[in-house]
Amino acid sequence: MSTSEQPPFEEAFTRLEEAVHTLEAGGVSLEEATKLFEEGMRLARVCHQHLSATELKITHLQRSFGEQMEMLGGQEKTKDTEQ
Repeated sequence: MSTSEQPPFEEAFTRLEEAVHTLEAGGVSLEEATKLFEEGMRLARVCHQHLSATELKITHLQRSFGEQMEMLGGQEKTKDTEQ
């Protein structure tokens, strides 16, 4: 399943929470509990994929920002030595 076919993070997380609450409350058949567990594992994987992709984006942004700051810092040093 590609990321575009997956539910958004918030939806997957909400559905995961609902499955967990239902399992914790009990009162469901073994078959239903098994289905909920399987769905919960799938949703946990989806959430993890979303979080990993977001972490990667943030890392790239931070790296890019750091590189820009280094370039600006180098330009400032050049200006200082020219004076």
